[in-house]
Amino acid sequence: MIPPGSRYVALGSSFAAGPGIDPIVHRPAGRSARNYAHLVAAELGLELTDVTYSGATTAHLLDTPQDGVPPQIDAVGPDTALVTITAGGNDLEYVGTFVRGSMLNTLAKPATLFGRRVANRIRARVSYLKDDAAYQAAAESLIAVVENVRERSPGARILLVDYLPLVGPSTRPRLDVPLNEEQLPSIAIMADGLAAAFAQAAAATGADLIAASAAGRDHAIGSAEPWTTSFGLRPPGVLGGVVPYHPNAAGMRAVADLIVARLRA
Repeated sequence: MIPPGSRYVALGSSFAAGPGIDPIVHRPAGRSARNYAHLVAAELGLELTDVTYSGATTAHLLDTPQDGVPPQIDAVGPDTALVTITAGGNDLEYVGTFVRGSMLNTLAKPATLFGRRVANRIRARVSYLKDDAAYQAAAESLIAVVENVRERSPGARILLVDYLPLVGPSTRPRLDVPLNEEQLPSIAIMADGLAAAFAQAAAATGADLIAASAAGRDHAIGSAEPWTTSFGLRPPGVLGGVVPYHPNAAGMRAVADLIVARLRA
């Protein structure tokens, strides 16, 4: 158990930052005051330093500034007691691929007025699969993040928090998401590869794995109680618009509960 008052540093990309979940406390980062880090800190009485940033890759955690902001790992110091890490999805263009494919398929519908050839050209612009080397690279980058955190704070408890699933058994192609029967399984394959990269990194480093990917399987898009948003063209906050394919408030709460349960176990 992490004692109250301990320093907690949250590292990660948008799946940790929480864009679209009000209130937003840092707009450039898309960082919410109700992301899982803030919820965990409030529950356990921890002193939070949240440097999560939408669009971050593992390089932005390790050694590359983002939008003029220093690498996230610079926030970790000798007094850090807890570190959570959610990154790697942008290394694989996981959500970006899903968004681009959904956008192009949505635009291809009116394009059919100009003929199937035009519509098919629009749809053909997205590749949905990565090779094994890409997933291995993501795993190795996560391992590097954990190792660098340990160098900066040898006594810190480190949690690798993987990604809530976007698609699952209840997700229907064309109805719940604007992907067809051939495209949708590819997104699930990418999600499985990303989850495997986290598992590999946890096994290699001894860091704790918070498997949000498994816990959220029955709460994907199309389920009765989804923990992530679906796709839409409306901007966030406009007529029900959301940041597409990201955790919603219920999803962030669920991930926070997983973390708190692990720390209290």
